[in-house]
Amino acid sequence: MKVGLFIDTWYPMVDGVIKVVDNYARRLVQYCDVVVFCPETRGYDKENDAQTPYKVVRCTSVPLINSDYDIPAPVLDPKFEAQLVLSGIDLVHIHSPFSVSIAGVLFAKIHRIPVVATLHSQYRQDFEKPLRFKPAVNVAMSAIMRVFNACDECWAVNGGIQDLYVHEYGLTAPCKVRLNATDHKPVADPEEAARTVNETYGIPADATVFLFVGRINFIKNIDFTVRALAKAKALGLKNFRMLFAGKGQDEDKLAALVEEQGLTEEVVMCGLISGREMLENLYSRAKLFLFPSLYDANSLVQIEAACQGTPTIFLEGARTAATVTPDVNGFVCPQDEDAYARMILDILADPERYGRVSAAARRDLYLNWDDVVRDVYADYCRFVQAKK
Repeated sequence: MKVGLFIDTWYPMVDGVIKVVDNYARRLVQYCDVVVFCPETRGYDKENDAQTPYKVVRCTSVPLINSDYDIPAPVLDPKFEAQLVLSGIDLVHIHSPFSVSIAGVLFAKIHRIPVVATLHSQYRQDFEKPLRFKPAVNVAMSAIMRVFNACDECWAVNGGIQDLYVHEYGLTAPCKVRLNATDHKPVADPEEAARTVNETYGIPADATVFLFVGRINFIKNIDFTVRALAKAKALGLKNFRMLFAGKGQDEDKLAALVEEQGLTEEVVMCGLISGREMLENLYSRAKLFLFPSLYDANSLVQIEAACQGTPTIFLEGARTAATVTPDVNGFVCPQDEDAYARMILDILADPERYGRVSAAARRDLYLNWDDVVRDVYADYCRFVQAKK
């Protein structure tokens, strides 16, 4: 079997969807041939593409002003179209509903092969910010739902996203839940991991550490985190550090907010952490993973945190919190900065409660990609057989 994975952005850009597709591809090569169809992105290196265990086929793209992303343009790239036509793929799996993935869906329909989609994102939110005009948002949503509804099956990353697409977005294609996972492993020596983090970032050994990993973009609600921590500090929270690991368009805005809120001593900007070992050390060192995002669908970072027994504090109504049982394997707080601040203090004041939730986070929420992709391949085989 030869599988085509289609995505509308790719390395060196890094986000959760890219990491999902990369993890799929690296494991699927154990079972079948894999080709990733994606765009040329700013700063990409052909040598890096050649070193992956799977094949990468890129199309030309156009830079998008004031954004981390580029606009893929496969219709302007005859070489890309030719490689797709000659690829011989038996199944198309799309991970976005835009131009590269549309090319995959059209190829699947013409060649009568199965096409599967993973539902990674809350697209209405993505459209509402730039378009700011409800009829235009509705037109954009109709366009992407035509892509998803053309698929043989859709996989939602949790029950909350499945409900969103079926009951609000108008998904009519068959849909089931397929959870994300991680390639992280629990650190072998938490004390050594803590020492490494402390030495790297100048953190006192007895400081309480909070963590965020991801794009430094206010769409992730990280400004909420800063204001909530300022309130917690005013309520008596002492000797703590908040680590932001990542890069993004709002780094300067975040730094200005940190200064405005009087947290320059407590906040550490770690930059982009590319090494898995250091990321695992960071998650292990953190007491809590602070993730008040209402934007994410099911972020990999919350699974990576759970791998180290580090529970996350989410907000009520967050789709990404759908896999969590409050006060069992994670924490869910009202959408209020004062409440978030008080919850942090309450958790720290109750070590028994924290220990119970920490253990359950690792037990319930930590999934390995090897197990997930084995099941994915079984589904691929089912789809291909059904089309014969």
